Amino acid sequence: MPRGRYSLHDPHDDTLLAEEHFQCAPGPSGWRYVSQLTTPSGDHAGSVDLALDDLGRPIRLELHAGGWQVRGAALEGVTWVRTDPTGAHAAEGNVPAHAFTGTSPAFLVATARLLRLTPSSAATRVRLVAFTDPVLAPRTVDQSWALIAREAHPTDNDPLIVDEYQVTALDTGERHTVHIAGDIVLAAPGIELEHLESPPTAFT
Repeated sequence: MPRGRYSLHDPHDDTLLAEEHFQCAPGPSGWRYVSQLTTPSGDHAGSVDLALDDLGRPIRLELHAGGWQVRGAALEGVTWVRTDPTGAHAAEGNVPAHAFTGTSPAFLVATARLLRLTPSSAATRVRLVAFTDPVLAPRTVDQSWALIAREAHPTDNDPLIVDEYQVTALDTGERHTVHIAGDIVLAAPGIELEHLESPPTAFT
C-alpha cells in the first residue's frame, strides 16, 4: 500500500499551494486513493477519496475543499452532487463524460488506468469533468492522451516501469508531460512527489 506526500504548486510560477498526504492500494473493486491536503502553513485544506472499478471507472468520488463538498460516480456518463459550505443547498450535475479530474495526482493515475494505452496506441481523446479549486466548481474539459514512452528502471527488486504520457488540452492546444509508475505520479506540471514509503503498485 503506497503512502507518501505530494507537493502541489502553481504550474505557472511554482508557488507552493498545498501538500497532499496520501495512501492508495488495489482493492476488491479496483483501486482506491485517499488523501488529506494541508496549506503551506499546515492548516487543513481538504480531502480526496476516489475509488475505481477494475475498468478504471470512478465508482465513488468524494472531495472536500473550502467548505464545499462533491460526491460523484460514473452513472449515465458522470453524475455528481455539489454542496455549499452551509449545507443548505445542493446542486446535481450530469455530463456525458468518461471520468473526473482535478488538482490531485489521483486523477492522473485514474485517467491513465481508464485509457490503458500502450506505446503503439494512437492518441486517445477523453472527456472529463474537472472540479477546480478553491470551490470545486465543475467544468467539462476535453483532453488527448498519448503514451509516448515506456521505460524499465532497475531497482533492488523488480524493475520500475515508468510510463511517459503526453497530455494535450484540446481547447487550447497546450501540451504537458506526465510520468507515472504504477499508481504513483512521479512528475507532472504542478506536482512533485516528495516522499514515498513503499514502491508503487503495478496494475495488471
